Parts: sequence; structure tokens; C-alpha cells
Amino acid sequence: MSQGLYIPRMRPLSARKGAILSVLDIGTSKVVCLIARLAPVDASEALPGRTHRCRILGIGHQRSRGMKAGMIVDMEQAENAIRLAVDAAERMAGVLVESVIVNVTGGRIASRHFDAKIGVGGKAVTEQDIHRVLHAATAATNSHSRAILHSIPTSYSLDSTRGVRDPRGMIGDQLGTDLHLVACEGPSLRNLMLAVERCHLGVEAVVATPYAAGLSGLVDDEAEMGVAIVDMGGGTTSVGVFAEGRLVHADAIAVGGHHVTMDIARGLTTRVADAERLKTLYGSCISSVADERDTIAVVHAGEDADHPSYVSKSQLTRIIRPRVEEILELVRDRLKAAGFAAQAGRRLVLTGGASQLTGVPELARSILSPQARIGRPLGIQGLPESAKSPAFATAVGLLVYPQVAAIEHFEQRRQNFSRSEQKNGYIARVGRWLKESF
Repeated sequence: MSQGLYIPRMRPLSARKGAILSVLDIGTSKVVCLIARLAPVDASEALPGRTHRCRILGIGHQRSRGMKAGMIVDMEQAENAIRLAVDAAERMAGVLVESVIVNVTGGRIASRHFDAKIGVGGKAVTEQDIHRVLHAATAATNSHSRAILHSIPTSYSLDSTRGVRDPRGMIGDQLGTDLHLVACEGPSLRNLMLAVERCHLGVEAVVATPYAAGLSGLVDDEAEMGVAIVDMGGGTTSVGVFAEGRLVHADAIAVGGHHVTMDIARGLTTRVADAERLKTLYGSCISSVADERDTIAVVHAGEDADHPSYVSKSQLTRIIRPRVEEILELVRDRLKAAGFAAQAGRRLVLTGGASQLTGVPELARSILSPQARIGRPLGIQGLPESAKSPAFATAVGLLVYPQVAAIEHFEQRRQNFSRSEQKNGYIARVGRWLKESF
């Protein structure tokens, strides 16, 4: 872990207590703030992996500024966009937001796997034994340039028995574990957290975007059987692979829906805003016979809007399709190189705003998996119709994360240190607010 960067860790959410949580999805194209009340629910009524019923109290979303490829490139603009989104959510909910759970997409998200074994002397495995084997697995994970976002034990082994979910109470001689770490570059994460803190908000936890998207968009036993989730955002496309109910791989590439928009702007010599409108209204990855006859109005950059030019829809499709194919082929190649092509081939779920482009699922079925579908946020009450789309899957997943955060393993000494540092950070933020306001 980067020694100069403190990453807050989510405290386990009690299955018997409710809570009000605020989350912040900071993307390249939009910033979304959700405020929700989480109420305990019986296991028989909850979706797989969830312990609470979630009801949205407030929602605010704002066009993102100062972001590129999931990373901050203009601190002041990013801060203003965050403030506007949070303010809108606070007004709707009637709640003052003090801290948020934040996602991260940029900073070269990547996975690493570690394993370790310890002797237990033929006795029943205890909580202390599990802690010892996890400590042994994390001993080699320190990195001064990478910030660890998640540390997830994917499975345990006991002697020759592999795939053990919970070894507590089982008898054996040797206990082993497989540990999955998701990390990103420290500097980009530091700037993201700084932008949030400059809005006088605390950061409760940081979640990798593909993990959050998977937590909200997967149904039934998809995470158990093996599935790849591809979140197609504005500046990045991130990938998460789930197997046996756990996140086993995460990755991201710096290409997304905004690149499609820029291709249209260049190909039709029009303004970026007009290119985005054309993509949203008429864009498609697949052509039809009628596309050669149907025409769309295009205002070229610097020309009079009263005298547009006309191009066929098929010409727009010929600009869009190669870029979407490139994104999906990059995802395919990265999964194959990481050894997770089989999981992606069995089942594929698409989320993110760019996945709503007409024809993306069909193209994904031909390039990645014949079983591809669009994933939307599930199991959330009070979500407006406009937000029940793949574009809001990550934001909703951030509300689900506290319900599963307890499975992660971080050293206890870091947790104790973080609480003290978190308190000092809050006092420091209050001091800055008083200095700036009076």
C-alpha cells in the first residue's frame, strides 16, 4: 500500500441496524450523489448478498467537469461539479451530507492474487487461524506506488480440500487461502479524495467501479456461476469478473463513450456538443436497410445552424461501430491475457452510459459472449425512472457495498490508525471551514 496515502475502510454494517448513507459516483461524463436509508430485512426477502432494504431519499446529478479518463485534470472544476451534485441531493432528502462512499475508475485499476498456507496441527480452525493465514497472504502485498482498494479472500483450502467458503470449526493440518487485491495508482486516488475533502466531506470508503457495478447489476446466481461485468463509462471502460460469489478480477481501459463522441465530431466536422446529441438521438452500432435512405441534419463547426448539411444514418453508424468494436475487443483481449476469458464467455453483463447505445449488446454477443445483456440497478426503492438505467448501476452499487464490506481483510493496526486519522481529518476540515467562512 502507498505509505503516504490513507484509504478509509468501511466499518461493517450491522445486519440488525439501519443507517442513512451517502454515495458519490464521480465519472468522466457525470457526477451522481445518492442519499439513501438502509433498513434491515430478513434474509428470505433480500437479494443475494444483501442484508438491507434500500430506499432513495435524495438524488443529485451534474455534468462532470475537470475529469479525463476517470482522473482529475482540473481540481476546481471537479470540486464545483461535486458540490452541485451533493447540494441537489441534500435539498431533495432534507439531510446534511457529512461523508460519502466514493468510486474510482481511473488510475490503472488492476488485480493481483496472493496465496499462503499455515499449519493448524490437526485441530479445529479458529478465527485466529484465519487471521494468521490472511496476514501471511498480505505480507507480500506492500507497494509504495499502488493504493490497495480491496482485499478479498476468494476461497480457503484445508489440506487437499479446496474451495472452502468458511473453514471455521473444520479440522485439518494445513490451512490455505487465496487473496485477491484490487489496486490503483496512488497519486490519481489522492487527487480524487482531495477533491471530495475540499467540499468539506469525509470519505468513508473507496470502491472500484467494476466492483460497485457488479454489486448492483447482477441477478440471481450470476455471481456464483461466473460472470464478467463491463461498465462502459464516458472516459473509461472497466471490467469485473465474479466467480463463486466473489470479485476475482478487475481491470480498466482508458477508452469509453466520449471517444465515440469525439470520432463523430471529427468525422462530421461538428461541435462536440452536437456530436453528443447525434450519438444520443441517432447513434447505432448496427445498420439497417433504411439507414441509407434516412438522413440527419448536421451543423458543421463554425457554420450557420439555419443551413445544416444532411448525411445518411449509415454514415454515422460507420463512424460509431469501429470504436465500439475496438472497446469490446480490448476487453476481450485483456480478459484472455488475465486468464478469465472462460468466465466472460459464459455470461456477460453491460452497464454504464455508453452501453445504452443501440446495438451494443448485439455487438458484444458477437465479440465477447453469446449470453450478453444490459444490467440495470436492482433492488432499490424510490429510484426515479430516469435513474433506472445502466448509467446509474455504479452509484447504486456504492449503496450495496457496505453490506458486503465485512468480507474484506485489512490489518487491524491499519484500521485502528485510520480511526484516529479520520477523526483528526474531520477536525481539520471543520477548522478549514471556519477559516474560510468567517
